[in-house]
Amino acid sequence: MTKVILFKNQTTPAETDYPNPERKLDGNPLRTTWNHFTNDSGEVFSGVWGSEIGSWKIVFGEREDEFFYVTEGRCRVIDEAGQVAEAGPGDALVIPAGFRGVFEVVEPMKKHYVITDRKK
Repeated sequence: MTKVILFKNQTTPAETDYPNPERKLDGNPLRTTWNHFTNDSGEVFSGVWGSEIGSWKIVFGEREDEFFYVTEGRCRVIDEAGQVAEAGPGDALVIPAGFRGVFEVVEPMKKHYVITDRKK
């Protein structure tokens, strides 16, 4: 049976990690993910993500897009040309496929995310 997933009712176990050492720029922030949904083809993921203060390089695959909505804290996404998109509670961003730059957590944050990673 297909059901609607209401994030606040989920008991998804938390998964934690830290930035890869070769991508880490500032700090060593603990990052926590509660992935509440993965579609049958494994191309769409959605859930809640949080991070402590810090920054690291990000490199998106050629078929990987992310939409996210900040619920707490503040972050900056900086592209290779130095353009900065800063987001706080209530702001939404899309990081497009092929993006390269820096993700900086300015204040401990949480976001709701949807990632598409198309196989074709």
